[in-house]
Amino acid sequence: MKLLRFVDCNLSGEESSSSRGGRDVAGTTPRLRADARRNRDLIVTAAQRLFLEQGIDVPLDEVARQAGVGIGTLYRRFPDRDALLRAVAEDTLRRLADLVEAARREEPDAWHALCRFLRSCAELRLGELAARLDPHLHRQMRTGQDLDEIRQRVIATVLELAARAQADGALRADAGPLDIAMLMTLHVYAPANVSGDQAMRRMVDIMLDGLRAGGGAVLPGAPSTDVDLRRYTAVEP
Repeated sequence: MKLLRFVDCNLSGEESSSSRGGRDVAGTTPRLRADARRNRDLIVTAAQRLFLEQGIDVPLDEVARQAGVGIGTLYRRFPDRDALLRAVAEDTLRRLADLVEAARREEPDAWHALCRFLRSCAELRLGELAARLDPHLHRQMRTGQDLDEIRQRVIATVLELAARAQADGALRADAGPLDIAMLMTLHVYAPANVSGDQAMRRMVDIMLDGLRAGGGAVLPGAPSTDVDLRRYTAVEP
């Protein structure tokens, strides 16, 4: 009987309805699926935070502990580190895509959309996380075209916003796409007595002010081009 109860457990670690007195399967399956989805999201969120704080080699036991789940639950959802890294990468890229597309859709012009997107990247540290995952992302994108498609969607939208902002005279003409891409990966060190969020917002606003047309200093070298950015983000064979 114990073996039957064990086999009758679903992937979320919850017992199925047949092992709990024969309750209606149709009535419990959605809840069980919701539990499994919630566990998955808790694990990915914890992994994102720990990858930023400690690097992508953080022990998976610690990821499970921070997520508030057992290590068995983690391994049922993600059988190895690569599977978890891929999930974090996909979630990060999808959030970046959602942020830049929402900014383009909701802001009154391209400059404000670009500023909103870069502020969001900095505050959520999504660009920084994507940069930390970059070597792994390249390996994954060689075998999973879906990740590269999301990434290219983000790049295309950022390029569009930058071009429109320059055409409108809001973004300085000598700022190139790589300048914007590097801002996305911004990490600000805040002293212990200063709010990290406040420090980040101040630094981002200072840097955005430097991107605004009419900036005083002449930037060294030639501005980067769309080709430079796509070469920088290309997936090598």
